[in-house]
Amino acid sequence: MLQKLLYRLLLLTSAVLLASSCSTLPNVEHYLHSVQYVDADPNFYGAHGPLSIEQSEAIITRLKRETPGSDAILQRHLAIERAISGSSLVLGNKVTLLVNGPTTYAAMYEAIKKAKYNVNMETYILEDNPLIHTLIDLLRQKRSEGLEINLIYDAYGALGTPSILFERLRKGGIRLLEFNPINPLEIDALAAINNRNHRKLLIVDGKVVFTGGINLGAELSGSGSNPRQGGSVGYSWRDTDVRIEGPAAAEFQKAFIQHWESQAGPKLAPSVYFPEIPPAGKHIVRAIASSAEAPVPLIYATLISAVRSASRTIHITNAYFAPNQHFLDALQEAARRGVSVTLVLPKHSDSWLALAAGRSHYANLLEAGITIYERRDRVLHAKTIVIDGVWSTIGSSNLDWRSFRHNDEINAVILGRDFAEQMETLFTHDLAHSNRITLAQWRHRSLWTRFKEAIARFWQWWL
Repeated sequence: MLQKLLYRLLLLTSAVLLASSCSTLPNVEHYLHSVQYVDADPNFYGAHGPLSIEQSEAIITRLKRETPGSDAILQRHLAIERAISGSSLVLGNKVTLLVNGPTTYAAMYEAIKKAKYNVNMETYILEDNPLIHTLIDLLRQKRSEGLEINLIYDAYGALGTPSILFERLRKGGIRLLEFNPINPLEIDALAAINNRNHRKLLIVDGKVVFTGGINLGAELSGSGSNPRQGGSVGYSWRDTDVRIEGPAAAEFQKAFIQHWESQAGPKLAPSVYFPEIPPAGKHIVRAIASSAEAPVPLIYATLISAVRSASRTIHITNAYFAPNQHFLDALQEAARRGVSVTLVLPKHSDSWLALAAGRSHYANLLEAGITIYERRDRVLHAKTIVIDGVWSTIGSSNLDWRSFRHNDEINAVILGRDFAEQMETLFTHDLAHSNRITLAQWRHRSLWTRFKEAIARFWQWWL
């Protein structure tokens, strides 16, 4: 714990020195305006490669027919993809929504047990607890069967992880890669001190993907708080992941291998990382791998675009809500043009600073007509958005400066009404377990609460 506190002090000191040169997010207005009148030719891919123009147009027509009024968000979102990222929308996937740790872990175990060639993982937190011991035993068993097992973990997120756990992994033949190792004596390490790997990703045989908000941490048990993270005692964690099976898995695999190579990881052993993948379902998926090194963070640009393209509803569930002014403006502008904007945010958190920073924006958001709820009975850790009942995203990215600017993140975007309906059902469930925050109520909060908000707002760039 002392080690982590000392590192936090070092991080903040370094961040202050670097802030003058990188204190703002890039303004995506240039990109949004440049694609406003572009006739988007989305890069649709199926199991056997790119679709023809006629096939792509048929897909867009079907999506419009499924959800009347979705024309604007589809056209604008596809245009911004083409202009900024060039990434593909991949057809033929089966997407399964996973809620909370026990369900997600069971699905992960099942997939790993069936693995035949390789297992690739990324995580921010890697903790020493019974759940992780079970996972390590399973990974070691698969390695003994001849599979390649590769794991990227974040140096800061694993500061409290006992060395014996890493030793067990290494002795079991699992190839480990530490993201941005912490060494205050190295200039390069100091320059990258604020760049953390916040991705949560599991890829099995290049065919099945798990991603979302769930770390390899104690909160996954669902039975209580995570003491290492300072969680609220007595509250279990509420999180969301997604299982993706089908051709889109290759996009996540590319992101993993690119990340591995960017950290100068040892050469990956030959394996079947990109197999032929037949269609597994009807869902359309896009992988967004966002990096702090990118001039325009892809997740940030995509979320701004999606919010500004909304025509009916924006439903956000997010653990750490302290976005920059451009994103706040986009939400308020959407509400003022008649879009129903509803936020479900935490009442309890493992970071009082992040909680207070988010609350410092409540008054302006409420005045703009945005509805805000706080989940009262869980430590909310989910990161999901549903727009217009047709566009959904689940991933590791919070709506804060750290995810937008400092971290490497990964999200999945799923297009289609049937999956969005599942997301809306989950959103409704969260609403039923949340307290609504009214403007009249918020204006009467205590001076002490306002003081904490002011302090947190000052530090939100570093949270």
